[in-house]
Amino acid sequence: MAEEIPSAARTDGANGVTLQLSNEMVRLYKDLFGRGPATSRAAFAGPDCVIVTLERSLTPAERTMVEMGELQRLRDVRLFFQHAREKDFRDTVERVTGRRVRAFVSGMDVEQDVSSEVFYLEPRAGESAAAGV
Repeated sequence: MAEEIPSAARTDGANGVTLQLSNEMVRLYKDLFGRGPATSRAAFAGPDCVIVTLERSLTPAERTMVEMGELQRLRDVRLFFQHAREKDFRDTVERVTGRRVRAFVSGMDVEQDVSSEVFYLEPRAGESAAAGV
């Protein structure tokens, strides 16, 4: 059974949690990259998975890398920083949801300037991860 984490979030059900997650991811991106995304949306993809989609977060220097065709280098650099600060991403989601993150997957389409942060949560106490399968 997974241990639940006390949530500091003042939310109104799932919609409040997803709104707060979106806002927190914008703040985190701004802190990490110096620029927050223009849009952010978080959604539950089942009971134990949260996907946060962020758009238009590239800095001017990163946009120049895209123009130069340095797509893989940009992906590598961006993902390096995101995973170097993985604890910040996990801690944010755990604080807002009140649940432990068991896995974190980050990805980015640099040409379209769309990023995704996927968080797999531990099942709630008394639930099985395989229950939804």
